[in-house]
Amino acid sequence: MFRNNKQKPNGSTANGKLNDDGSLIGLHGVHKVYETPAGKFTALSGVNLRIDRGEFVSIIGKSGSGKTTLINVLTGIDRPSQGEIFVGGTPVHRLDESQTATWRGTHLGVVFQFFQLLPALTILENVRLPMDFCDIYPRQERNDRAQALLELVGIAEYAHKLPNHLAGGQQQRAAIARALANDPPIIATDEPTGNLDWNTAESVMSLFENLVAQGKTILMVTHDSDLAQRAKRTIVIADGEIVDEVHR
Repeated sequence: MFRNNKQKPNGSTANGKLNDDGSLIGLHGVHKVYETPAGKFTALSGVNLRIDRGEFVSIIGKSGSGKTTLINVLTGIDRPSQGEIFVGGTPVHRLDESQTATWRGTHLGVVFQFFQLLPALTILENVRLPMDFCDIYPRQERNDRAQALLELVGIAEYAHKLPNHLAGGQQQRAAIARALANDPPIIATDEPTGNLDWNTAESVMSLFENLVAQGKTILMVTHDSDLAQRAKRTIVIADGEIVDEVHR
């Protein structure tokens, strides 16, 4: 298990603070409406959701069902049109853009389908970047921590390579290491295995399961029903609404 010695901000979710109802994540009556040339499009319609600490939750639904929008409003990437979102006691829906960026840097790790590694930085520098942004580790420790995270995800030997020198699966592992840089309690992933072959996808899923075993909370958007079943709980979305939940 990877351990760290960082000093976490007072009141952070990482220190164990929860919402008033005891949940880690709570969405209450969340709507998201987009203005399009064709008119208004409702991506989320009155979503209520509670996620507890240490859960591995998959989110499935057809294209356009609202599953990516759900992750985006939960992580502060997008703002709800109506409703409330609380994560670790923080009212995310009330944060401005600057506050959201600071909050996300210490409370959430986001893993994107297309990796979004900075091409001019080495893999180690990409992993170190969130630490530099949030400035909550001593500078002299950041490279060692980044290297340790690359060891955790099994690509330490590529630390000084640029992203375009790595295969897709290796880049995804680097993206996961970057998401773990500030030891966030929550990892949110959008189609994390969508561009990977079966063997690499399997190794990524095993890594997620190990992280959950270490106490992380993972939210995973996926179109793959087989992968979704690896989570302990699956949320099914259709037309912007949660229509079913499966617990395992």
